[in-house]
Amino acid sequence: MIVVTGYGMKGPMIDNTKQFQQILENGTCTLNICQKIGPNETDILCGQIAHTKHRIDGKNYRSYPKVARLALLAAVEAVEMAGLREKMQGRRVAVIIGTSTGGLIDIEKGAAFSSAGNSSQFPPLSAGLSNFHSGASAITAHFGLNGLTLTLTNGCTASTDAIVMGKLLLETGQADICMVGGAEAPITPFAIYSFYKGNDMNGTAEAFGRPFQEDCDGFVFSEGAGVLILEREADALQREIAVQGIVAKGSSNNDGLSIYKSDLSGTWMIEAMRELMEGQMPTYVNSQALGLDSNDNVEKEVHRQLFDASVPITSIKGMIGHPFGAAGAMQAISALISIRDGFIPPTTRSNGCGFEDLPIVFETMRRHVQSVAITSHGFGGNNSCLLISKY
Repeated sequence: MIVVTGYGMKGPMIDNTKQFQQILENGTCTLNICQKIGPNETDILCGQIAHTKHRIDGKNYRSYPKVARLALLAAVEAVEMAGLREKMQGRRVAVIIGTSTGGLIDIEKGAAFSSAGNSSQFPPLSAGLSNFHSGASAITAHFGLNGLTLTLTNGCTASTDAIVMGKLLLETGQADICMVGGAEAPITPFAIYSFYKGNDMNGTAEAFGRPFQEDCDGFVFSEGAGVLILEREADALQREIAVQGIVAKGSSNNDGLSIYKSDLSGTWMIEAMRELMEGQMPTYVNSQALGLDSNDNVEKEVHRQLFDASVPITSIKGMIGHPFGAAGAMQAISALISIRDGFIPPTTRSNGCGFEDLPIVFETMRRHVQSVAITSHGFGGNNSCLLISKY
């Protein structure tokens, strides 16, 4: 059995998992208006992290990209919860971090100087700043580790897949501890303009990011990071550390279409969830729904075909926005918190228009939570699901 012994996160208005718990339970919106960063200097709604620490554990990381600092802050909290600060040396510790946009913001800055032929002002550390692997390597270096260190860059499912891969490494005996998750800092002109051109962001800023609402105008870009510590149950018990939950199963596949498309019918997402659940019913579904018809209708089809009205469904994206490749890890942490504290977080900023036949949770629901099914899918056709269970 693969268990979670620690987790940590950083998000908009969220410095740690205690704050995340309060936001989830109260249905607090952490999003803000980012001024003049959209096309033609329009304002857009974002989940932006205004300040990121440069000093972490007494070390100065000012020269590191924002995405790496976010990953490192989440990892430090996870390691503390797992009681592993002084207990990782001599053990095979794998680090797997997912991201979609990686160091894109620093690539853009460097490109501006290079296109102008201004080599004297070109950032001297650009090779590291623009490295998509900076999050995973920063964690490995910070803790003085020497094990397998990987970065998954497969879009919005990246951190979900990192968790699935970490589980596999532990089950096959290739690692003793896995630090898995994702980190994103995607609020950049290139990314924003790209989704505007794809008609995934339209209308007024306030209309973005309303999960399960057919007249929503698009999704909300959000920054953030989530890291989980995975171990084999026997190792966790031997260390006498509290177990936070179980990674019961993971399931992934791909739509097999163009790099620019996803299967709007949800056929392969349904198959991924069918394989995950094997006829079982979770306490609820923590959905990736984020305010795009193409995405949210797939979530609707999955639920209609595999579950009934007795299985509630919710999305935390109305509270925190969509942190791309870090979303799955943050959903997993949300699930662990709800299992521990006995509640289902609400779907906020939504009226459910067009999704009336789904059992959507709009107000915090107090109940015993035994298991949570987590969905993630997106651009490029990847579909990934997780089942997180109570220990």
